[in-house]
Amino acid sequence: MPGLYLAVILASALGVLLLDRRWRLAAWAAPGRTLAAVGIGTAFFLIWDAAGIAAGVFVKGDSPLLVGIDLAPHLPLEEPFFLAFLSYLALVAWAGAHRLLERRRADAATSPSEAAR
Repeated sequence: MPGLYLAVILASALGVLLLDRRWRLAAWAAPGRTLAAVGIGTAFFLIWDAAGIAAGVFVKGDSPLLVGIDLAPHLPLEEPFFLAFLSYLALVAWAGAHRLLERRRADAATSPSEAAR
């Protein structure tokens, strides 16, 4: 089923985007910084992939789930989408963890048991 891998990446990205919108973690909190971080992360990993491909470490396997379009030898069309998704997911996960830890810290500072110490 050609294109299934790309469809799953895009569906997963949509899910993360909806979580981000609901909790305003990244793109809805700071769209410019989010776009820059995802762009820089994607570019970094594409350079990493290029180095791995040139060294013969990374090779594209055959899969009926890929669209079948290569951007370069051993670099399928799906790779930049996956790398952008990976960068965005990491950013949203970091922002969510940061917010949770801040909230716990604030709750601990205002709790009666903390004030008694």
